[in-house]
Amino acid sequence: MSEATSSENIAAPKPEFTRAYRIYVLVLLTAVYTFNFVDRQIMGILAPSIQEDLGLSDSQLGILIGFAFAILYTTVGIPIARLADRTNRVNIIAISLGLWSGFTALCGLAQNFTQLAFARVGVGIGEAGGSPPSHSLISDLYPKEKRAGALAIYALGIPVGVTLAYLGGGWIVQNFDWRTTFLALGIPGVLFALLFKLTVREPTRGATEEVGVKDAFKGLKIAEPIGLVEKVLRQMTLVLPKKAAVSAFAELATLWRATKHLLAIPSYRAIVIGLTAGSFASYATAGWIVAFFGRSHPDFGTLSVFFWLGLINGTAYVLGVFVGGNLVDRLAIKNKSAYGWVPVVALALNVPFFLGAMWINDPVWSLVLWWPSHLLTGFYLGPCFALAQTLAPVSIRALSTAIFFFILNMIALGFGPTYVGFLSDFLSGGGMTSELSLRIALSSVVVAGLISIGGFVYLAKRLPADWAKATGENVS
Repeated sequence: MSEATSSENIAAPKPEFTRAYRIYVLVLLTAVYTFNFVDRQIMGILAPSIQEDLGLSDSQLGILIGFAFAILYTTVGIPIARLADRTNRVNIIAISLGLWSGFTALCGLAQNFTQLAFARVGVGIGEAGGSPPSHSLISDLYPKEKRAGALAIYALGIPVGVTLAYLGGGWIVQNFDWRTTFLALGIPGVLFALLFKLTVREPTRGATEEVGVKDAFKGLKIAEPIGLVEKVLRQMTLVLPKKAAVSAFAELATLWRATKHLLAIPSYRAIVIGLTAGSFASYATAGWIVAFFGRSHPDFGTLSVFFWLGLINGTAYVLGVFVGGNLVDRLAIKNKSAYGWVPVVALALNVPFFLGAMWINDPVWSLVLWWPSHLLTGFYLGPCFALAQTLAPVSIRALSTAIFFFILNMIALGFGPTYVGFLSDFLSGGGMTSELSLRIALSSVVVAGLISIGGFVYLAKRLPADWAKATGENVS
């Protein structure tokens, strides 16, 4: 399904919007993603205060930070992405931002674990409509040669959001309480959703693609099942009224074929492996780093921890994301394998910095080592986001992002923080101190980083052929 025409039949695309407008939309989308990560990260930052106030265990806290958010964030993202591939993406992004910001504010009203878990589920449902349509929108504003850099700018929403959560959230919780923090961070997002809706236009799909590249999913209508899975899907939909059954089967079969198509691409599988494993380590660490400093370096004030971690994210992580995307754009002009080798080198260099930060007993030196660690872990985001768009047919690009986010977030976001919480409880239950048990649990995620390196090595080897097949370019 991924065949492309020969290069002589391909015509270069013409820009649909001015450079200034494209920059404006990219800045707004980055701001939306920033809200996404402020609202997502704040739970980990407020964890000690929430744990003390509501009397939660490490396991319950791990569920709130990870699984309660991820369960619907990942599953709802698939149907929303299908909607984004066929309807107005600007509307979807605006509605989603307003929804998750509202539920973030509601977190501040929770009186127990169950209420807070339900509010976190609501945040996850809203955020499911953020990235897939945003990635698709950016791909219609920037051509593939500039896509890694553009999506690296978008990915800056992660470190900027984390920075604002640490600095802004940390200041609010120190001067007020954790409930006020949720309210103060949720309400502005609702207002920003209105600005986004009123000032951004929906671009033409495929506007930045060369004319002549085939899209096997454009206008695809499936009437009859092929293979066992589609036959099962047909049987499942027969309980519906006839017209609804026909539509439901066609949609489910299309989802199945699109997923098979994407996962059949070796480079796409490599992205999923590398990004998921790397994010497992990142989410696990981010969710517990404040608690780690509170237990391992108790004399280092909480407000100081918020300030320095915020500063590190706002400098090192921002620089790493930006440099990683733009460096790959430059190197990939001559060698597409740079999409894999740049993350490999960065992640390999990160291992000693990460372990040093976890085990050194001086909190100042621990923070010093966190700086290069955060710098290096930011390198792979832009390249991965860009490839998920470039390797996918235009008509299923939002779905392409949703599929790898489904896998990534169910494993990384859902189980990363949860894994650390359960392992910490398990080790402390065996007589180990809570400080040492958390330090060991966090250090163990380095294994996920090594798996991520393996995924990107595989990407470097397979990408040139997959890129040529997806784009019609002659790649060396």
